[in-house]
Amino acid sequence: MTKRQLPVPAEMLELMQFKKIELNGKKRRLGSALTIADLRTIAKRRTPKAAFDYTDGGAEGELSLARARQAFEDIEFHPSILRPAEHVDTSVEILGGPSALPFGIAPTGFTRLMQTEGETAGAGAAAAAGIPFTLSTLGTTSIEGVKAANPNGRNWFQLYVMRQREISYELARRAGEAGFDTLMFTVDTPVAGARLRDKRNGFSIPPQLSIGTVLNAIPRPWWWIDFLTTPKLEFASLSDTGGTVGDLLNAAMDPTISYDDLAIIRDLWPGKILIKGVQNVEDSVRLVNMGVDGIILSNHGGRQLDRAPIPFHLLPQVVREVGRDATIMVDTGIMNGADIVASMALGAKFTLIGRAYLYGLMAGGREGVDRAIAILRDEIERTMRLLGVSHLGELEPRHVTQLTRLVPVGSTPSEVTRLV
Repeated sequence: MTKRQLPVPAEMLELMQFKKIELNGKKRRLGSALTIADLRTIAKRRTPKAAFDYTDGGAEGELSLARARQAFEDIEFHPSILRPAEHVDTSVEILGGPSALPFGIAPTGFTRLMQTEGETAGAGAAAAAGIPFTLSTLGTTSIEGVKAANPNGRNWFQLYVMRQREISYELARRAGEAGFDTLMFTVDTPVAGARLRDKRNGFSIPPQLSIGTVLNAIPRPWWWIDFLTTPKLEFASLSDTGGTVGDLLNAAMDPTISYDDLAIIRDLWPGKILIKGVQNVEDSVRLVNMGVDGIILSNHGGRQLDRAPIPFHLLPQVVREVGRDATIMVDTGIMNGADIVASMALGAKFTLIGRAYLYGLMAGGREGVDRAIAILRDEIERTMRLLGVSHLGELEPRHVTQLTRLVPVGSTPSEVTRLV
C-alpha cells in the first residue's frame, strides 16, 4: 500500500513554479515562437493580407513551393550512436570568408513592405549572427544603407540584368565600391511568374486602397502607422533611374538575357560570383566551365515556373558532377534547421533562407529576425548532436536518405535508386 499523507505546502511550491509574466508584448509573442511555422502564424496575424500573401505565396498553383517543402519533410536521418557531440561547431568557410552558421539571408524584394525596418533589420541581424546578408536589386534599402547597417559583416548583392544594361552595371559597381564581396547573378526571371495571390489581392507598390484593404487593415493599425510614418516605400537602389514602379519591374525582367551577359558581368565584378536559379545538371556543368565561383540550386522560392525541379532533389546529382570544382548552394523550402543539416550532408556548402527570415521580420522587426536565426541555430545544433556529429565537415550522404514521392513515369528501380 502506498503511504498517504497530507499535502506539504513547501513540496507543492517546488512542483508549481509559475512562469514569470513578460509585460513586453513583442518579447512575449516572439518568445512563444518555437519554430519558423510559429513565426509565420504570428506574421499572418500582424500583417495585412496583400503584404503577407506576397511573401508567403508562389506562382500559379504553388506546386513548386509545396513540393520543395515536402522534399525536406521526406527525409530520413541515420544517426550514429555513442558518438559524443557535446560541443558542435556550426561555422563554415564560404567563398573566401567565414560564416558562423551554414546559411545566409537570401535576397528579397519589397522587404520594407512586410515590415518597415526591412533590409536594415535583416542586415543588422545577419551582422549580429555572423552570417552573410544579400540585398536584392529590388530591395527597399540602398546599397549604402545596407553597408551602414552591416559595416563589418559580409554583404552580398543580387543582380537582375535589366533591359537598360548600364543600370545593372552601375549597381554592380556601387556594390563593389561599398565592399560587397559576392555578386549573386539571378538567371530564372526572364519574365515574371504568375503570382495569383497578388493578382487576386490587387497587390501593387505602393498599396492601392480598396474597401477590402481597409477592412483587412482595421485589426492591424500598427502596420499602417509604421507604413505611413516612415520614409516612402521605393526601390532604393533604383530610385534615381526614373520611371514608375511598374516600369522598373518590367525593366528588371528581360527575356533576352544570355550567357553573353554573364561574361560581361563576370569581367566587371571584382569579387566572387554566384549564379542563382540553376535547375539542371547540364547548366551546372556549363557554368562551372565558364569559371563561376558557385551555383545556387533554386526555383526562386516557387515564385517563377510552377512545377519546376525541386532544388533539394537536384542537389546530389549536381554535387556529383561539379561539386569538386565549384561551391554548390541550395535554397527554396527551408523551414527548419534540420533541412539545412540534410542539405549539408548531401553536399551543399551553404544554404539561403528567404521566407523564414521574412516571417520573423513580420512577426517582430529586427527582434523577429534575430528570433528566426536563433530558432534555426538551435535546430541545427540539436540535429547535429542527435546525429553524433560535432562539426559540419563530419556530415556525409550516409546520414540522410531522400524518400521519394514523385518518380518520373517509366523509371526503372535502378533509376529510382539514383533519384533517391
